[in-house]
Amino acid sequence: MTRTTQAVILARGLGSRMRRAEAAVALDAEQERAAAAGQKGMMPTLGRPFLDFVLSALADGGITDVTLVVAPEHSMMRGYYEDEARPERVRMHWAVQAEPRGTADAVQAAGTAVRAEPFLVLNSDNYYPVASIEALCALHGAGLVAFESDALVRESNIERERVSAYALLDIDEAGCLRAIVEKPPADHPLARRTEHWVSMNLWSFTPAIFEACRRVQPSVRGELELQDAVMIAIGELGESFRVVRAHSGVLDMSRRADIASVADRLRDVVVRP
Repeated sequence: MTRTTQAVILARGLGSRMRRAEAAVALDAEQERAAAAGQKGMMPTLGRPFLDFVLSALADGGITDVTLVVAPEHSMMRGYYEDEARPERVRMHWAVQAEPRGTADAVQAAGTAVRAEPFLVLNSDNYYPVASIEALCALHGAGLVAFESDALVRESNIERERVSAYALLDIDEAGCLRAIVEKPPADHPLARRTEHWVSMNLWSFTPAIFEACRRVQPSVRGELELQDAVMIAIGELGESFRVVRAHSGVLDMSRRADIASVADRLRDVVVRP
């Protein structure tokens, strides 16, 4: 069976929350440098960039080629992976998103860097379970991993308040994505279910997503949102997104307060990017 072997990591974000100083959090000089630059993926974690753990998990899951979508000023990241510590198990490619116009625009920026076949998309500031990556690679088509909210709270470093604010996934009887519902009211059928399924931005796309990204209009936040592109792909382009359900956690490196808790949970992970 053909498996997906390429992935796109969205590393263009401004890192606004990571830049924000937190009085109770003490960082060493290298961590402060990464935090001040908003470079969450380059945050020193147990002696190496957090992104090394992400790349290693992708390699464990079967990925051989990784495209990093970065800002024009990405010398810290590119210098590290091209000159200091070139990965051994994945080939690195680069795509530049000229302006921070949103996640759909970031994916579209990778269009010329990936082969015309399915590819994963994920965040640079999240560490995902290898089993979920493997399952998504096995789809070799459009899909996503849906994380059960209680398990996400229990096995992640993400507080329940943050998880409760995530959009819920409407999954049909065949196990395909029907809709992404932002902040449904308490009496909404999805909110009343025993299990709540959320996306942590771990996707598998076919090249059709690039046309969907081109059709996206700015959201109320003024950004070109990836989830809007997904709904365009379903409603206008006829894509079917198969859902991989996961009762597991995702580590989140988005704030300075996350650094110590993420490092503690990754302490026993063997890293081989």
